[in-house]
Amino acid sequence: MVLNEQARVVLEELAGAPALEELSVFEARRAQRGFLAFQGTPEPVARVAHLFVPGPTADLPARLYHPEGDGPFPAIVFLHGSGWVTCNLDIYDVALRALANATGHAVFAVNYQKAPEHPFPVPLDDSYAATAWLFEHAASVDVDPARIGVMGDSAGGNLAAAVALRARGALDLAFQVLVVPALDVDFTTPSYVEHETGYALSTGTMRWFWSHYLGSSGVTDLAAPLRAAVEGLPPTFVAVAEHDPVRDDGERYAAKLDAAGVAVRLRRIDGTIHPFVLMDGVLDSYRVLLGELRTWLGAR
Repeated sequence: MVLNEQARVVLEELAGAPALEELSVFEARRAQRGFLAFQGTPEPVARVAHLFVPGPTADLPARLYHPEGDGPFPAIVFLHGSGWVTCNLDIYDVALRALANATGHAVFAVNYQKAPEHPFPVPLDDSYAATAWLFEHAASVDVDPARIGVMGDSAGGNLAAAVALRARGALDLAFQVLVVPALDVDFTTPSYVEHETGYALSTGTMRWFWSHYLGSSGVTDLAAPLRAAVEGLPPTFVAVAEHDPVRDDGERYAAKLDAAGVAVRLRRIDGTIHPFVLMDGVLDSYRVLLGELRTWLGAR
């Protein structure tokens, strides 16, 4: 399919902006705040708690968004997109509020440490530690420990998948939701080739992100979850964008899960682009996804 009209207009507005890989890390982090201009008004939620939770090497800023209603609530541990390098909880506040309201889940979002200062496995270690913290402290924050799942978009989808892999036999995750996840260091797939430039996320930018995340580490199953054995994982929802370099990562992972007997729902959102989660003010795609997640999670 072709780009939908909303995505086409967004790409026209972004045309001419410097590629992130042409910037310093500091400049790239500042540039990503430009996503705020594409977002709608923050929705009110019942309450937001600002927390610090212990990580392996540092205390981690976190936010817990509670929807209206009576607890204990099912919960989503949300790991935000970033290329493992940029973005923070402020940039995701609009998306997280909408997620809590749409799904009726408490949303626990963690600002893990970023590369290149903190390359693999630090972001994963932080993400796993925060997930374990929520299980341990669920009762004190009005969360049902039997209904905690993990979710992430883009690099956060990578981290969510890796947390689920590491959690087998240790944490009883109820589900995982992977949105436009980057799951392997393979830039030869059709989606990388077809969407090399011009679609808000480029193949060159993904190479830059991966180089910072991996640092001097080799590629392991937890760094690139598409290479891992996936038996025993919880029910999974994978959402991909049609016009996205990492589209094939998500679709290949969903196929691998299905072949391993894992209950999986794959949703390709046609006509849209990679960063739709952060563009709810101009793209309808995130609202479409939230509606489908509400139904899927309601059946868990």
